[in-house]
Amino acid sequence: MIGAATAGLLAARHRRRSAVHVLIQTSLACALTASACVPTVPTSWQYPPDLTGVSSERWTLATGSRVAVYHYAPPAGVARHGLPLLYLNGGPVRSIALIDHTFLRRLAGDGYDVYAYEQAGGGRSDPLPIRDYTIDRSVRDLTAVLEHIPGRRADVIGFSAGAVILTRALADAASAAFIHKAVIVEPGPMDGPTAHLAGWTGSVTAAGIAPPPGGLRSVSMPRYAVAFGLLRLKLLSPQDQMVGQAEAVNAFQAADLGSDTANSYCAKDAQRIPVEDSAANFSFNPAASLRIQDTIIHSPSIAPQLRVSEVPAMLVIAQCSHQLRQWATAILASDPAITRTQYITGVGHHIWNGLDDNNDRAASVITAFLDDEPAPLPNYPTAADIPAFLGEHQ
Repeated sequence: MIGAATAGLLAARHRRRSAVHVLIQTSLACALTASACVPTVPTSWQYPPDLTGVSSERWTLATGSRVAVYHYAPPAGVARHGLPLLYLNGGPVRSIALIDHTFLRRLAGDGYDVYAYEQAGGGRSDPLPIRDYTIDRSVRDLTAVLEHIPGRRADVIGFSAGAVILTRALADAASAAFIHKAVIVEPGPMDGPTAHLAGWTGSVTAAGIAPPPGGLRSVSMPRYAVAFGLLRLKLLSPQDQMVGQAEAVNAFQAADLGSDTANSYCAKDAQRIPVEDSAANFSFNPAASLRIQDTIIHSPSIAPQLRVSEVPAMLVIAQCSHQLRQWATAILASDPAITRTQYITGVGHHIWNGLDDNNDRAASVITAFLDDEPAPLPNYPTAADIPAFLGEHQ
């Protein structure tokens, strides 16, 4: 009897312990579920505040997009260049960083009438339904912006993802008619076949060397860590409503792009990477960006159309780029209208970064081409140099 009573007491204690364990596990599961299901940032669209000292407008385009447009006019007393200059930023769907605004102001100081706009869904521009974000829509929006610019024709600088939009516009006769000259800077893949190329990048970047960025990160919150992780792994479609487009924009922080930012600088600059943007100005639309990238990956080759382009173009490549060299050389091989290539040493993907004389060097390369002046650097690589350029893993 004593043994039976002891066994009963032990069993009851074990049941109580098991119940406590189950309760703890259930509570943790509920807490994790709640943290992944309950938004912790606004779920409505939040526009960054207007920039001070910058002329800006909202243009409603023929495509239906409503975009934020910035204008830097040449200072009084500075001779103006003939045509306006339009800047297409990278992202592909993000605000124009303050470091870019500084460079655009620098170009305006040289007499260029500079315009820039944030793509639909980025920065202060209105969003689109997620299904409407495509690379073809991006090209149509560029054309519509050019139709708004005084004179309806401009020189265009495209950087990174903006360079992809510009390249595809050169392959479209209706769009190319509005472009006087094109400056293709550090491009991503221009189409599906290019996106599937294997290859290598430039010299060593600051990735893995630079100190981790400070500030908040969306991945510190389970809801956004799960959603953005699944998006990146392609286990969640950009159209999925687990996290809406506006909520994702509000959650995503500049620190989330820390490794991407470090990748944009040479290893030698790892300990002095500049602050590219402010928390108030920064905006990135991850779902829209992934959606546009997917449409590029699944697009057919534009090489046949690019081969008949007649718009004078220049390709700019950075030494420490994390972009595949084959993305740039594919454009160089396909576009016979590229009359000049400038390989800039000592800089990474974000060429005009405010360090040393990098802004001046970038400006000299761009303005020399636009003004039909001799190039400050050797014309390298040319199309004939591509095998040697790739073979030397530069």
